[in-house]
Amino acid sequence: MRVVIVGATGNAGTALLRRLRSETDVEVIGIARRTPRDSGPYADMEWHSVDIGRDDALDRLTPILNGADAVVNLAWQIQPSHDQRQLYRTNVLGSRAVFRAALRAGVATLVHASSVGVYSPGPKWAYVKESWPRAGVPESSYSRHKVLTERMLDEIESDHPTLRVVRLRPGLIFQRDAGTEIGRYFAGPLLPARLLRFGWVPVLPANPGLRLQAVHADDVAEAYLLALRADVHGAFNIAAGPVLDPMVLAKAFHGMPLPVPGFVLAGAAALSWALRLQPVDRGWVKLALKAPLLSCDRARDELGWRPARGAVESLHELVDGLAERAGRDDSPPLDPAGSKPGRLGGLLRGRLPGSGNPY
Repeated sequence: MRVVIVGATGNAGTALLRRLRSETDVEVIGIARRTPRDSGPYADMEWHSVDIGRDDALDRLTPILNGADAVVNLAWQIQPSHDQRQLYRTNVLGSRAVFRAALRAGVATLVHASSVGVYSPGPKWAYVKESWPRAGVPESSYSRHKVLTERMLDEIESDHPTLRVVRLRPGLIFQRDAGTEIGRYFAGPLLPARLLRFGWVPVLPANPGLRLQAVHADDVAEAYLLALRADVHGAFNIAAGPVLDPMVLAKAFHGMPLPVPGFVLAGAAALSWALRLQPVDRGWVKLALKAPLLSCDRARDELGWRPARGAVESLHELVDGLAERAGRDDSPPLDPAGSKPGRLGGLLRGRLPGSGNPY
């Protein structure tokens, strides 16, 4: 099986590469805007450097996808949050280029990385299935872009019924190697990450809406492999237990929950983002407060998927990665170099949080 992975150097992409390397009948081709260094563990793979948001992306992608059995689209940008045109260019127009190239090349299977963010606001004390409405959370550009890409897939499925389209909709994806990357994208250079090495967070914001789900990147990679192997189509929710709520987090990090109204959380994010103190706008807070909890029954029943690691274990691993500034110097998005946008070295060079392309 010849599989092309678009966006192969990021959080989910590196985990999927690790998983596929043990599959002797799978040939993997990686696509990224910046490919890994020749000395890395993936140097023996076939790599192509393509910026999927460029006008020529379709023409460049099509010959790479020729002869492929499946395409996995993982390419997505979260930063720079102050440049919405850049995000739309990569996330929406870039995804469209990948989808069109797959059709031109006659690929039989298209697997797309969607998200819990595609869903309309939903319950925080019950679990929604894949049929839950997909209007997203309008305040979040991330959510709006996920909705737009899924609508494109709806049209493709309608027009090309022989194409097998699979969408994975995971919760938060954690792994140790992504510690520095996630810190850059969601916290910025002012986070005293080194203090997290003690595993203690004295005060944690508590709100009834702050009930989220997470999953380890290796378990997400397993779900992608199962989706490639199985004769399935459609959407699959992917998340591990337990639900990460303030009480679970307080116990995990020996802290005290501090009740905070949702408008205060959103207002604090909006103000600090506008002042360029951190890279997360209020849309991310709104998404966290409104996104529903995921039922993963379909993934269990049709893919045979079960997470090997729980959400708390995965979160501890991520926090350890944040504290130790973990990453991969052979993967540009996961590179822990201090000069990158979102790190202190980048700040000293005038790269304020939420600006500059960390990819």
